[in-house]
Amino acid sequence: MLAKIKSSAVIGVDALPVTVEVDISYGLPAFSTVGLAEGAVRESRERVKSAIKNSGYDFPNRRITVNLAPADLRKEGTGYDLPMALGILTASEIFKSEKLDRYAIIGELSLDGSIRPAKGILSMALAAQKAGLEGILVPTANAGEAAVVEGIKVIGLQTLYEAVEFLVGTADLVPAAIDLQAVFKNNATYDVDFDEVKGQEHVKRAMEIAAAGTHNILMKGPPGSGKTMMARRLPTILPDLTFEEALETTKIYSVMGLLKNGTPLLSARPFRAPHHTISDAGLIGGGHTPKPGEVSLAHNGVLFLDEYPEFKKHVLEVLRQPLEDGTVTISRAVSTLSFPARFILIIAFNPCPCGYLGDMKHNCRCTPAQVQRYENRLSGPLLDRIDMHLEVPSVPYKEMSFTGSGESSVKIKSRVEQARAVQKKRFARRRKIHCNGQMTPKDLKNFCSLDNKSEKLIEDAVERLGLSARSYHRVLKIGRTIADLDNSETLQARHIAEAIQYRRLDRGNRF
Repeated sequence: MLAKIKSSAVIGVDALPVTVEVDISYGLPAFSTVGLAEGAVRESRERVKSAIKNSGYDFPNRRITVNLAPADLRKEGTGYDLPMALGILTASEIFKSEKLDRYAIIGELSLDGSIRPAKGILSMALAAQKAGLEGILVPTANAGEAAVVEGIKVIGLQTLYEAVEFLVGTADLVPAAIDLQAVFKNNATYDVDFDEVKGQEHVKRAMEIAAAGTHNILMKGPPGSGKTMMARRLPTILPDLTFEEALETTKIYSVMGLLKNGTPLLSARPFRAPHHTISDAGLIGGGHTPKPGEVSLAHNGVLFLDEYPEFKKHVLEVLRQPLEDGTVTISRAVSTLSFPARFILIIAFNPCPCGYLGDMKHNCRCTPAQVQRYENRLSGPLLDRIDMHLEVPSVPYKEMSFTGSGESSVKIKSRVEQARAVQKKRFARRRKIHCNGQMTPKDLKNFCSLDNKSEKLIEDAVERLGLSARSYHRVLKIGRTIADLDNSETLQARHIAEAIQYRRLDRGNRF
């Protein structure tokens, strides 16, 4: 007899419908799986066989063929265990159910018949919704994650026996439900705050500008000056995630299996800080079956690269595409996948290998040759894509010992949100542009007109600093953001003057 069970396969960060076809026929006992199944899928026959027996059902002593259709779509993971087991039980006429045509089914089976969580459940729930199915059967641990999707019933299951009882109608299981407003409120919290930062007011100001316009930042300073501390606090002043942004980000973490237990939806901005030994595939994504990398895990958040010169040069060069396009495209012989990667990049480094070149409190131990080699590790094309260059000096004792608290993230965030509201109104007719950092040259012409004084100021800067066309555009973008924070409709000379101060590396001396 033939049985068909609806399931899903995750390709990239999205899911596509998969039909698990199970045929049981007379012949020598065998269990074969076809349909471009990877190793974990082929191994499922042992888990399925033990789970069926340990759940109290008879395993058919016949020839079993499982086809995962469409057959040209690569299948991986352990989520096909449950639909295979239910298909075998249906094909062997142990039970029948009309619900099988209306529900998608995903879950990994343990040998005792219990159902373990699987990756990519959120994407699969969205695929079930798009396919017009009534609901989806998932492991109990993934029920909250799937319940984020509205319009379908999400049934959480603990055992194979429970799944059969629900399908035949003898177990009345209540669909999972969550309060999205409560999830956003409870999870959109941070353990850090800008009021903990002592001194460095000019860096805080730059962080506020970066958050308001989504500008990338470079920080150069000696060890212990607070570069990492301030980078970790940038997400606290970014506007709250919208539901669409949270859904995009959560899909990526779900596919990678990085969602914490009890967290159905990510509502806090992600912060990723990969180590400098990371590979290009780890940073940008890839592998035999392409998976998202750190740049995609930082989507809608912050990517922090500390000790920037220590990263391998070829690894850093792959950042150019996501910085320009906001997406990562990975091409393989059989497919091409795109992952979202829109983030604020912060890179930090010391002025020299020992870290104390130019510091008034410590003596630099580096030779000129060592400093030159250190400088040569910096990628010019990548640095040209950084909007703001900041000096982060050591904190004086008086500021370090100050017992009061600085301006809180809440206050800074309120000004950032006000500036973002201005930009949202400005770009209301532009689908792919939401903030100043994403403006194209055409947008700069429309929204960054200069008066005579401002134009003379930026003309002098271009001539004296030798600004490239890209640097010139970045000055205009930063100036536009400063004007938005100043509640000014026009770009004025003071806005341009402050923006030019954030292009230090264009002055003919990197350090």
